[in-house]
Amino acid sequence: MNENITKRNELLAQKVIQGLKSRNMTGYYAKNKEKALAIALDLIPEGASVTMGGCMSAREIGLIDAISEGDYNFIDRDNYADKRAAMLMAYDADVFLSSANAMTDDGILVNIDGNANRVSAIAQGPKKVIFIVGMNKICDDIDGAMKRARNVAAPINAQRFGLDTPCTKTGACMNCKSPDTICCQFLITRYSRHKDRIHVILVNDDLGF
Repeated sequence: MNENITKRNELLAQKVIQGLKSRNMTGYYAKNKEKALAIALDLIPEGASVTMGGCMSAREIGLIDAISEGDYNFIDRDNYADKRAAMLMAYDADVFLSSANAMTDDGILVNIDGNANRVSAIAQGPKKVIFIVGMNKICDDIDGAMKRARNVAAPINAQRFGLDTPCTKTGACMNCKSPDTICCQFLITRYSRHKDRIHVILVNDDLGF
């Protein structure tokens, strides 16, 4: 990555990390994907039950492969015939892996969900939640974060899943009520009551959508 962009990301990440600290959450800065993977694995004890909610960023840094091949109890819903049962197991997991659709530079996380399994697990249940967040997802304020989540992340994900929503055709949120909409629940995480539960790894790269 360009040296000037890296320097900017380092400085911005420190601001985000301070914001997270003020919200009883813990932030980390990784200069590359390899460092992000190392930080994540340090946060996950061997033998832990681990699950996730469709986190592309975790795949991109190699975390899903590492968990699948390591000494962990990986609850991979793709390996379950009963998807609902696998999703419910997430609430009692030791670690839940996620990303954010967007976040503010003072540490507020924004997520949109269709089935609510991801946002509900972020809010309640798993003992630890680890976010993998590329620096491309940092926004100036909550309004900017909501706009990014609705007009960047949601249309791309709807296109990726082959859904029949207006945004797959326009590339922007149309505030639809389509049966295929994935914009059903919005979660804004501005504070964690439980210290050491939420960890956010900021990665000096463009990750996810």
